[in-house]
Amino acid sequence: MSNIEDIRNEIEHIDVGIIKLIQKRVDMASKVLEAKRKDSISINDPSQNTVVLERAVDIATELNLDISAVKEIFEILIRMNIERQEELSGEGNLP
Repeated sequence: MSNIEDIRNEIEHIDVGIIKLIQKRVDMASKVLEAKRKDSISINDPSQNTVVLERAVDIATELNLDISAVKEIFEILIRMNIERQEELSGEGNLP
């Protein structure tokens, strides 16, 4: 196996890990929804979204990563979680 194939295999392994972490994050939607219902918080909580985005930007800054790219990724993650919560509550459009 060439060096590039080893590197690509390592990247693939990392990608699988990232996807599994995304799944784990989205799976938390049911617990988040339950807590939000208990505390009478709407599914889309803009103040918490801001906290998550600021935290992501801070970490990206510390790690010298592209801040706007990391922010975009976390905006997608937030949207995925909101959509999952809406689906679980019967408000969503997902199948």
